[in-house]
Amino acid sequence: MSKGRLEAFSDGVLAIIITIMVLQLPVPHGSDLSSLRPLATVFLSYLLSYVYIGIYWNNHHHLLQATQHVAGGILWANLNLLFWLSLIPFTTAWVGAAPLAPWPLALYAGDMLFAAIAYFVLTRALIAHHGKDSLLASSIGSDHKGAVSLLFYVISVALAFVQPWGAIACLVIVPIMWLLPDRRIEQTLVPGNRPD
Repeated sequence: MSKGRLEAFSDGVLAIIITIMVLQLPVPHGSDLSSLRPLATVFLSYLLSYVYIGIYWNNHHHLLQATQHVAGGILWANLNLLFWLSLIPFTTAWVGAAPLAPWPLALYAGDMLFAAIAYFVLTRALIAHHGKDSLLASSIGSDHKGAVSLLFYVISVALAFVQPWGAIACLVIVPIMWLLPDRRIEQTLVPGNRPD
């Protein structure tokens, strides 16, 4: 089946997630700049989550550019990814309100972990559907950056209970690694670079 509806639905869900997050930002109690100070952690957690959503949207877009068609299992794998991403507004609000508390931080990191696992499952479902010799499979190759990201998330969940600043550092390092879009697919899609 065509991938168009999957792309459109995913884009819509991601747009709604960002909208929900921004609507959760509280209005300052005051009219001077000092009234923004108590909202610093809320805004920083929003900013980090916004970057995460942007990275997922960008890489999801690239992933589907190398995809020719989808099947039912792929739709479910995509819904699994969207489920974990849809929890980001909740985990962002909680960690923003209590950034160094173990459970909000662990839940935020856990949500990121399960979203990363879901993205991995989606890529594997797409590769299985298109074949190991497909353009998509050659575009993905070995996903070292994805594996490192998963490791950072696991470490972050554990550190949330013993070293909150270490957990936060892990959660900031991952999007820094991914800030530039994943060029593997983009480079493979250039006509001169396509494998024969």
